Amino acid sequence: MALNGTPAGRTSGHPVLRGIMRARNKVVTAKEAVQLVKSGDVVATGGFVGAGFAEEIAIALEEYFLQTGFPRDLTLMYAAGQGDGKEKGLNHFAHEGLVRKVIGGHWGLAPKLGRLAIENKILAYNWPQGVISHMFRDIAAHKPRTITTIGLGTYVDPRYSGGKVNSITTEDLVELIAFDGKEYLSYKLPPVNVAIIRGTTGDIDGNITMEKEALTIENLSIAMAARNSGGYVIAQVERVADKGTLNARQVKVPGIIVDCVVVARPQNHWQTFGEFYDPSFSCEIKMPLHSMTPMEMGARKIIARRAAFELKANDIVNLGIGMPEGVANVANEEKILSYFTLTAEPGVIGGVPAGGLNFGAAANTDCLIDQPYQFDFYDGGGLDIACLGMAEADSDGNVNVSKFGPRLAGCGGFINISQAAKKCIFVGTFTAGGLGVSVSDQKLCIDREGKTKKFVRQVEHMTFGGRYGAEQDLYVRYVTERCVFALTREGMELIEIAPGIDLEKDVLALMDFTPIIRDVRLMNERIFAPEPMGLAGDLLSLPLEERLTYQPEENLFFVNFEGYYVKTSRQIEEIRQAVLAILEPVGRKVYTIVNYDNFNILPDLMDEYTEMVKEFVEKYYIKTTNYTSSAFARMKLGDALREKKVTPHMYETRKEAEKELKRTTP
Repeated sequence: MALNGTPAGRTSGHPVLRGIMRARNKVVTAKEAVQLVKSGDVVATGGFVGAGFAEEIAIALEEYFLQTGFPRDLTLMYAAGQGDGKEKGLNHFAHEGLVRKVIGGHWGLAPKLGRLAIENKILAYNWPQGVISHMFRDIAAHKPRTITTIGLGTYVDPRYSGGKVNSITTEDLVELIAFDGKEYLSYKLPPVNVAIIRGTTGDIDGNITMEKEALTIENLSIAMAARNSGGYVIAQVERVADKGTLNARQVKVPGIIVDCVVVARPQNHWQTFGEFYDPSFSCEIKMPLHSMTPMEMGARKIIARRAAFELKANDIVNLGIGMPEGVANVANEEKILSYFTLTAEPGVIGGVPAGGLNFGAAANTDCLIDQPYQFDFYDGGGLDIACLGMAEADSDGNVNVSKFGPRLAGCGGFINISQAAKKCIFVGTFTAGGLGVSVSDQKLCIDREGKTKKFVRQVEHMTFGGRYGAEQDLYVRYVTERCVFALTREGMELIEIAPGIDLEKDVLALMDFTPIIRDVRLMNERIFAPEPMGLAGDLLSLPLEERLTYQPEENLFFVNFEGYYVKTSRQIEEIRQAVLAILEPVGRKVYTIVNYDNFNILPDLMDEYTEMVKEFVEKYYIKTTNYTSSAFARMKLGDALREKKVTPHMYETRKEAEKELKRTTP
């Protein structure tokens, strides 16, 4: 095997290539194409679940090996998981002797391949999906290493396992290095001898378009890596065009780096492993989306509702597969999907990401880019928030989603996303294995406890490193149906508990460690109500800190409560603390104007609110004037303030309020 940077092995003397040169036509059968693969080669495959995976070529390679015993001892390299969890995709490579080593991002969809790794029958590494997608670009450019912070403080870090999956895998392929006093991981780069990619149309010169593909993933990067390593590129397509007839702007992989074009049988060229063809997946049309059926109240909905409280208007969002998908359902029910942008790691921006065997694709996208560029964006901090699954967690805030005893799932894009997003929300039930819950009178009831603890003393596999995350001051929350934890530098802190839950019996007794406990609040009561939570109003309203301004030259404090809805006692306390934070340092009383246009407050909270206002008037205000265009609000607020013996001064417009304030100002 040649080292990266030393193209070797490429020859036009191979009988398959000689035939292509004579015919001046790169279209061959799958059986002919796989004969380019030699024993010991590094083979790179593209695909995401089933989107973009060259199933026809994988079947042909498997059949050729079973018939001839060759090629042998391949190194398989891929970024995203490729398979249906049963027989398809990378499961075709799962034969002793065919594969010797695997470097992969996700293993769960290829259980046959994972079994070989767990049983110590192949050498195996599990690295972050985004890192591997970048490795293909770096191999193409003959760079010495892929250098990144992604993977630090996780099982990929060489101070832990370097991403080795089993005991027979001993070679260290990840190194710890430092630049300017900062730590990085350095991933060694093998050559790519054969690239197996997929497109929609190929011309006889080998130019490949992808107009009907759900994703473009890293096909171009893989092809360049193979070509510049002296290897071969095999492309599966569904149809062939004549030379010079393809639109040049649609060509995603140029013919100069493609050696063979294989036309697949229709059954081996589905758009995804779950969908034969959906034009909305390939950005050809935008289809009317069927309305999602709201989830029934239960653990999944409670968790998704609490996670949705973390969303902000204009956020760029990534939702993981499984439990995190519920956040999109809640957002749809709350009618807030249009206020932020959903993305998926293989390159989807906008639209509605699909699930199941269509995961990775999306309907009605705004844009589709190659996967390496998406991870450039993610790794650089482009994600505002990510909601990811949580199989088990420990006292340091570590999370495991990648390995459980004999089951190897792999990290996929989890490490990239969790380490780089500005906010990371891990979601999952508090216990597993038969958990049953219900809600009564807006209180959570545990009807049947799960058999398995998920908050353990130490996770089996550290897919997210809590200590590293805390050192980077990452905003991390762990959301369950009965409580919420926050990541701190001291460890995992319990910050919220559901109404109806007993702290000792329902939480602490079911954990293998005691979390930090300081100020535990009740989870927002709206989460447990049958009706929608009104998140649209929350998203569109200004943050509290932007509603309060002090103008020192006029000694004027302006409070903008336009459109603000007070629904909880917690909000009143937040207002109190925000006002104190501004006025305490001033050191003198101030003039105040309050805008109550479209202000709303639950009736049960009016007394508590006006008591706070009375405190401010007595301690901090020289004089205050209020205004609102609503006659009803002026009457209700005015009456409530008078009951507290506070002069209301309620006006209809800001101009009138300012005029009154100036009239009485010395």
